[in-house]
Amino acid sequence: MLRVFTDLLHFYKEYPVRCLVIEDEADTSRYICAGLREAGHDVTACDNGIDGMRLACGEEWDALILDRLLPGELDGLAIVARLRGLGRNTPVLVLSALSSVDERVRGLRSGGDDYLSKPFAIAELLARIEALLRRAAPVPDATQLQVADLVLDMRTMRVTRANRQIALQPREFRLLEYLMRHQGQSVTRAMLLEAVWDYHFDPQTNVIDVQVSRLRTKIDKEFSPPLIHTVRGVGYTLGVLDGG
Repeated sequence: MLRVFTDLLHFYKEYPVRCLVIEDEADTSRYICAGLREAGHDVTACDNGIDGMRLACGEEWDALILDRLLPGELDGLAIVARLRGLGRNTPVLVLSALSSVDERVRGLRSGGDDYLSKPFAIAELLARIEALLRRAAPVPDATQLQVADLVLDMRTMRVTRANRQIALQPREFRLLEYLMRHQGQSVTRAMLLEAVWDYHFDPQTNVIDVQVSRLRTKIDKEFSPPLIHTVRGVGYTLGVLDGG
């Protein structure tokens, strides 16, 4: 886990962002803020919906992290709905102890961009924010992706490694494309589920691990160095590791 967190720290210190944290649980707020600040972010925190709404509307933020169940009349979902009603498109990560599918759907339909159930690891929270920022940023129109001797051509849907063609199923192609577009970054299973399977919640299956294992067999088994790596406690990363 230390290595995972170190990798994420490197990414965030290179691309610091302004984060607003709206969380009424003092320990949880300190935990989030400490992790964000350690990652090099500029963080402001408040513990209620009224102040949170005022701050969210009064300043420009790169990301909002807010609790689903806030005290008073303005809970997390009400804040998100008002922001969207005002035309604010700031990426929002909703936190909640309510982890049912219905609650996740409510959070997303209210305007939240992602939903993270409590308790959570700070490494996953940072990875979720990273994903939100990437989705909000302009995406370059790359027709060919390359990592080491692995090449993916978007026009021909052709994948080669060491000039040898590799046959992939459509889902495997999408999975590889996502990993290659985020080479060197740790991507969570939740991020893959949303990007490749169009799930906005975890269906509690091992579909990710099965598909990555199949892809790894095709991409790495007969080649060197290995490119697809497991990041313990988080998910996966694609690239040539130091010393590889």
